Amino acid sequence: MLELCDPFGWHEINEETLRYIHGKLSHYETMTVNEIFANKKYNHSVPIKDLCKPAQERLWALNLEDFEQIHRLRLSGTERVWGIRELNVLSLLWWDPEHQICPSAER
Repeated sequence: MLELCDPFGWHEINEETLRYIHGKLSHYETMTVNEIFANKKYNHSVPIKDLCKPAQERLWALNLEDFEQIHRLRLSGTERVWGIRELNVLSLLWWDPEHQICPSAER
């Protein structure tokens, strides 16, 4: 499901960044789904209606509008990866290095 196009695609990631992301995601692979999503401040589901307009439009274009929510994993202060969760599998969709898909109200 990885998007390889704008606006939130993985296509512009360099090798160093990809290795960094891989390291962060590898850590999550050592955890259960319940452990990953236990800290709701960092990793949680987000209702589609709360996403920025370009993200909502992209979900429609991908025929993923039937999902009521997508999930995010926080990698750092602003960096997020987004995906569709089905049972215990999170299929990665977007790379969001600037926290643009669903900006915090605090910002």
